Amino acid sequence: MQSSRIYKMKKEPATRNPQPVTRNPQPVTRNELTSCGSRRLTGVLSLFLIIGLVSGCFGLAPRVTPLESASPEAGRRVSPGEIDNVQEAYRNFALASIAVTHGNPQDARTYLSRAIEKDPDSAYLCTKMALLLKSMKDYPGALRYALRCEDLEPENVRSKILLADLYALMGDDDIALEQYRKAVDLDPENDRIRLLLTTILIKKEQSDEALNQLEIILERNPELVIAHYYRGRINLEKSRHAEAEQAFLEALRLNETLEPAMFDLGTLYQMTDRNVDAVEIYEKLLELYPDNMGARKRLVDLYFKLGQKEKAEQQTEEIKEHSKPGEPGRQALGLIYLRQGKLDESIEELNLIVSAWPGDYKSRYYLGTAYEEKGDIDKALEHFGQIKPESKYFISAQMHMGYLLSDQKKYDEAIRVIEKAITLKKEKIELYLMLASVYETKEEYEKAIEVVKNGLRQDEKNIDLIFRLGVLLDKSGDKASCLKQMKRIVEMDPEHADSLNYIGYTYADKGIKLDEAMELIQKALKLKPESGYIIDSLGWIYFKKGLYGEALHYLEKAAELTPEDPTINEHLGDVYFKKKDFKNALIYYKKALSLKHPEEKKIKQKITEVELLLKGKN
Repeated sequence: MQSSRIYKMKKEPATRNPQPVTRNPQPVTRNELTSCGSRRLTGVLSLFLIIGLVSGCFGLAPRVTPLESASPEAGRRVSPGEIDNVQEAYRNFALASIAVTHGNPQDARTYLSRAIEKDPDSAYLCTKMALLLKSMKDYPGALRYALRCEDLEPENVRSKILLADLYALMGDDDIALEQYRKAVDLDPENDRIRLLLTTILIKKEQSDEALNQLEIILERNPELVIAHYYRGRINLEKSRHAEAEQAFLEALRLNETLEPAMFDLGTLYQMTDRNVDAVEIYEKLLELYPDNMGARKRLVDLYFKLGQKEKAEQQTEEIKEHSKPGEPGRQALGLIYLRQGKLDESIEELNLIVSAWPGDYKSRYYLGTAYEEKGDIDKALEHFGQIKPESKYFISAQMHMGYLLSDQKKYDEAIRVIEKAITLKKEKIELYLMLASVYETKEEYEKAIEVVKNGLRQDEKNIDLIFRLGVLLDKSGDKASCLKQMKRIVEMDPEHADSLNYIGYTYADKGIKLDEAMELIQKALKLKPESGYIIDSLGWIYFKKGLYGEALHYLEKAAELTPEDPTINEHLGDVYFKKKDFKNALIYYKKALSLKHPEEKKIKQKITEVELLLKGKN
């Protein structure tokens, strides 16, 4: 049964003047729930009193026509039962509107539920309920009503936007993106919808399509500040610095006080080593927004970098002046002290913040870092362990805990921490790498291999995982499978220097395919010319070719770059041995042993042999 809805709103024309996009749900206002400026209301005489009361709240008298003349079925008279339901629905709708006006959302929810019971096919009432529940952060409940709206009015643009908003708030960006696309298809001239779509595209890192949408918007509305700013952000993240600068400057031409554009322009200048320009833009920003502690912190760092210590200290005092101990704004001061190595001062500032704001996980993370640097491992573990999974610092905190526990040789505890983190964040590849490294340290290579394979089930083409798998297979004695993984990486990325080096070194160590090994190592060296490991591989190829002079040249250079690697020191001992320089051979064999060479027995045999030769000489 259909009837004219006395609260039904006529479709408003699409606007081409979009407002800045926000992801923060706003409370439903009186106008949002009860606005009747463009709505045609119908009713019966018995409702005039209620209509007058609600209109007084709205500031606009409704327009009323008889129900019979407004019915969608020409000539059909509405039954008394239908009139009663509509009257009751409107009465509850009006009461809901008043409840919202008085700040009673729970009462509004109850009245709207009763209204929908009487008029279940009203898309308008379902929309208002969805908006109310959204403001109350009951997103699943809001979604149910929004889906009902879509069923009732599948071509309604606002329903698509509401659905998209709710899916985005619930973290389902794929469906949100789909709904925004549908809304754009229904109303392609609406730039506000395109901005909403662009916001999700940026979040999904679909930057090229986001830029295309911004170009469409700017072609129609070239002075839309937010579009220029978005374009700058995307280009900055893609390291297109010239395009980013142009976009930020255009946004600032249109609105010279736009704080985010000023801050990001300063970021760009820092990234491109234009530190003087960065200082200038941050100083200008602080003239307008003196409480921007992020800009002050950056200025402190820049002043120190430019040798302007007095100005740096002045900014540090400004941070103290514009904030009080324990306030979130003092976080910048805590981080400055941390960077300067003033660990006690950093700990004092950050401790005050997390005491007052236990959910400030950024401050807690850096507090844990300060304790770690100070050597108070128990305190560091305590604070890292309090960071919740919803924080963006959670993964880094778990990684720190894993490293710290491993350093203390508490391997089983480290394994429990990382395994628990993996159950919460299965998609985070770095956790699998961390867990595998703990097992690798314990020389439990089969378990480490299984962990890496579990990670590859999440991302089968992750090069870091494939490389680690190859290394572990090598350590477990399966060199053939190791080479297979390294070659797989080179097929995926022909310029992966470490894989090229691994293949070349493996050939050299076996004394096979030395010419091919040389080509691979030389290619790797062009990609990483300062890598001690790759230079060692090149020296080792010359060693295997019997060219000991060339071998010594490269192995000495490798030892300079990577002096604490036991294998490089062993190689240097080997080449001195071949050149019959037994004194130097003994020095480097002993150093390899002191650095805990994995083949201790072999190194001890070499030391004994050299010592005997030296005795024989004497």
